[in-house]
Amino acid sequence: MRPARRLEPLPEYLAARLNRLVAERRAAGRDVISLGVGDPDLPPSRAARAALAAAVQRDDVAHYPTNWGLRPLREAVARFYDVRFGVTLDPDREVLPLLGAKEGLAHLCLAQLDPGDAALVADPGYPVYVGGPVLAGAEPVPLPLRADRGFLPDLDAVPAADRARANLAIVGYPNNPTGAVADDAFFARLAAFGLDADVPICHDNAYSEIAFDGYVAPSFLAAPDAREAGIEILSLSKAFSLPGWRLAFAVGNAAMVANLHRLKAHVDAGVFEGLQRAAVHLLDSDPAERRALADVYARRRTIVVDALRAAGLDVPAPRGGMYVWMPIPTGEPSVVFAARILEQTDVVVSPGAAYGAAGEGFVRLALTVPEPRLREALERLTEALVGP
Repeated sequence: MRPARRLEPLPEYLAARLNRLVAERRAAGRDVISLGVGDPDLPPSRAARAALAAAVQRDDVAHYPTNWGLRPLREAVARFYDVRFGVTLDPDREVLPLLGAKEGLAHLCLAQLDPGDAALVADPGYPVYVGGPVLAGAEPVPLPLRADRGFLPDLDAVPAADRARANLAIVGYPNNPTGAVADDAFFARLAAFGLDADVPICHDNAYSEIAFDGYVAPSFLAAPDAREAGIEILSLSKAFSLPGWRLAFAVGNAAMVANLHRLKAHVDAGVFEGLQRAAVHLLDSDPAERRALADVYARRRTIVVDALRAAGLDVPAPRGGMYVWMPIPTGEPSVVFAARILEQTDVVVSPGAAYGAAGEGFVRLALTVPEPRLREALERLTEALVGP
């Protein structure tokens, strides 16, 4: 049966492919350790689970929700932004619940982009940054992230022709996959770029609560004029260790939020109300719980970086997120290297090329397994690199 032609440019999604490879090898009796997918192994807090369990017991949560969501939830998002980032949001115009950041990003592309438009997208970046524009009939134009620039895009280098065609730019910090971080000065430049070039900005804020070494991740919306320039997508998946619950928010520019709501009203029925009610408790919860979660990832980050440096690799220590961006020491293409490591060691790493052309030469290691298994994976990996 013939699929739509819009699917032709889309490869098999990376996480789906890695999960399939892991399942196949485990079914064959292999002891696979996957550092390939950013799926937290740590459970949600007991308080989070208790809040959801209590909400599910209500008689009124099984009805269709509204796409705008419960006002108490939108108010909780506004409080979170005020307390955490110093950003004031209008809960009635500037907050929209999403069925996860991935869904929101993909639908944002449909709401913002016409066939023939360009979308400026971080390269390397989360694969939906490319998939979303492609499904909208637009052209993803890479914003290369280079090590010598701290994996921040050179906004001044964007060609005038690409600026003229672009109706969306997508970046995210702390960055997936590089682990790079951004400061207030960068976000000020990003907002100014968006306004000067008339390119709406989307900042993908999935990892702000996982930060190390004293770094406190700012919000794009705290930058001057940022709400006139674009929106931010805040995900709860990593901050609260509940990726399967599927909850995020589009916040910021009221027109972009309204456009996204208009589209979503035709394609989904909103977020389960029980989850919305539980999320109010999450957003108002003690930030010490999030800091404790970040401390776990910080320890794992140090274990990985120390082991790779001991093996002779020049690996930057990320200051945020849940990944280590490892340069490939052998000169092999990243897909070839990742396949060889899997075959030799039963350790799964993500090839950098899966995140864009600028990701070639690297693999991504996710900090999503317990420390004993992480050390075992590193022993296997470094032995394959330097020998026993």
